[in-house]
Amino acid sequence: MVAFKIILLSLIGALIGWITNLLAIKLLFRPFNPIKLPLIPFQFQGLIPKRKEEMAKSIGATIQEELLSIEEIIDKFIKQQNPKELVELIKIKVNAIIKDRLPIFIPSSLKGRIEKYFNTIIEEEAAAMITHTMEGMIHKAVTNINLAEMVEERIKAFPVEKLEEVVLKISKEELKHIEILGGILGFSIGLVQGIIIVLL
Repeated sequence: MVAFKIILLSLIGALIGWITNLLAIKLLFRPFNPIKLPLIPFQFQGLIPKRKEEMAKSIGATIQEELLSIEEIIDKFIKQQNPKELVELIKIKVNAIIKDRLPIFIPSSLKGRIEKYFNTIIEEEAAAMITHTMEGMIHKAVTNINLAEMVEERIKAFPVEKLEEVVLKISKEELKHIEILGGILGFSIGLVQGIIIVLL
């Protein structure tokens, strides 16, 4: 009879612990919309939907300040570009314009010299011009683009239902462990309570 009481209290404790943790996980997201409780001037809503705007602002600021900046994004883009390829492209375009625009009566040898002259200038100046232009782009982008604001807006626009689905899918195993841990802790507390009741 004594052992039955102890086991019963332990099982009740395990059930309470498991249900408590299960509810705690559910209440992170649900209810999605505020629910007014009767007779109490209090609205009830899931933690993440309630704090979504604050979280969006905080995540946006953290990404911009700690993880990734517009300067880094543009710098990576620039590094991926090959300046030599750009210079060659400019030379091809300029040579095409020279051939197309110079009058027919100009001797081909002179045309060749003009092309050579322009090619030399392009090779000497184009790389510096490209770098200068890209630096200007970076400055303009940094001034005009607010990465934190962009991230914040995207998170605000992301449906809470979808966010819940993503989080639960990613953290399925970890959340299951939390539920089981709640059951184990509840069982342990119930066991201790059962032993104390029996001894007293």
